[in-house]
Amino acid sequence: MYFHSVTLDRDRCKGCTNCIKRCPTEAIRVRDGKAKIIKEKCIDCGECVRVCPYHAKVVVTDDIGMMENYKYKIALPAPSLYGQFKDMTIGDILTSLQSCGFDEVFEVAYAADIVSYITRNIVKTKDYKRPIISSACPAIVRLIQQRFPSLMDNILDIMPPVEVAGKIARDEAKKKTGLKDEEIGVFFVSPCAAKVTSVKNPIGIEKSYINGVFSMRDVYSMILDKRKFVEKRIDHTSSMIGVGWANAGGESYGTSLENCLFVDGIQNVIGVLEDIELGKLDDIDFFEGLACVGGCVGGPLTVANNFVARNRIMKLKEKLNNDEATKKYIEVDFNEFMLNVKLKKSDVLNLDEDIDKAIDMMNSIDEIYKSLPGLDCGSCGSPGCRALAEDIVKGFASEYDCIFKLKDRIKILAEEINKLSIKIPPVIGSDKEVKP
Repeated sequence: MYFHSVTLDRDRCKGCTNCIKRCPTEAIRVRDGKAKIIKEKCIDCGECVRVCPYHAKVVVTDDIGMMENYKYKIALPAPSLYGQFKDMTIGDILTSLQSCGFDEVFEVAYAADIVSYITRNIVKTKDYKRPIISSACPAIVRLIQQRFPSLMDNILDIMPPVEVAGKIARDEAKKKTGLKDEEIGVFFVSPCAAKVTSVKNPIGIEKSYINGVFSMRDVYSMILDKRKFVEKRIDHTSSMIGVGWANAGGESYGTSLENCLFVDGIQNVIGVLEDIELGKLDDIDFFEGLACVGGCVGGPLTVANNFVARNRIMKLKEKLNNDEATKKYIEVDFNEFMLNVKLKKSDVLNLDEDIDKAIDMMNSIDEIYKSLPGLDCGSCGSPGCRALAEDIVKGFASEYDCIFKLKDRIKILAEEINKLSIKIPPVIGSDKEVKP
């Protein structure tokens, strides 16, 4: 069963329609005064979590207590975690994190160094369709599967850093401890909802190397509590390239490709993907699309202000070197970190399996859409007039869910009632006195 990390708290929902206007895949409707998430369309980008003023959209993550189910516990902190703390070095953060109950901490930033190295080398030997599209942001990959399937061949077929980190950490732990695979727990500290979903429903690999995903907000408070009691400090292994992945543009910088384009904010990404699909950006070598504004530091599970966190990451990078942090893996077989399951197009936008019926439905949608006001106000509970027309054809809505259509219909009915109110049936006659 497909797991979605973004869920709705119906008790908090006021049916305000903020979320339906911002969802990039039009996966939300308001029905009976409450929002409803269409699971098949949801890509768990977390945009609705960000914009809901009533906090009715919730990201479901794993309970930290699940660590106790494993003999050896490994934490995988996302690079964006480093931007959440004031006056703490990367070493301080890693040391405090390990003291929260983990036996080991393995930096996802270090895995990002490895992915950057692989990318730099593999694009020289493999003929990729241009522009190459990053596979790091799972929300963008799922967006492409759903709305831009023609661009799936452009997606870079390298595992995202979190899975690379999970694989390396797990393999090294098995060698070091002699424990069985099921006795080792690998846990990712995530800044966003999409990465929670990608662990539960892996993209491009058969099974995730990660056992659980913890919210960065939950881990943040734990790190602050442990900070004062830490004595032995852990040194970080990542370089400025890997740490830089926390901010938009960090991955592009790491590729060393000449003509890169990075775009943050899912609506902005959609605009660029439309241009790529139209062939307007064939001169671009690499496209880095990030659903969250600012990159992963702007994820819905982060604590610090997006701009503050970005600045902290930049300052941390200044203190790091640009040396390869990947010397240990230079001779590694690249295939070890490549995606091995072919990406499939999402069929959620298909109106019907029968092509003739689908064409008829599309024609009906066009006709209904022409009859609607085209204001895309959202008062009907659908994101816009086109979405309402589709909902009507699918039987999920009525023409009179449109407030303007309803107003016109009420006006017609009122005029008819007014005419009927002055009409006297023949058997009643006039108001004149009737003589016997």
